[in-house]
Amino acid sequence: MQCIVDRFEGDYAVIEYYDQVLNLPKVFLPAEAHEGDVLDVIIMLDDSETKKVKTEIKKLMDEVWEK
Repeated sequence: MQCIVDRFEGDYAVIEYYDQVLNLPKVFLPAEAHEGDVLDVIIMLDDSETKKVKTEIKKLMDEVWEK
């Protein structure tokens, strides 16, 4: 997915993605990103991390409901 850095406003970058405008914290962008830069964004599901989080949440919920 490609998007364009439109501008920066405070701690946020205003990103254009087709007809959508997203306000994304600047910390998620490369430090060298500038206005007008095209970003390649890849979003991938991390099955192993998802499983770890679900296991931890279940453990915490079990502890709460056991009391």
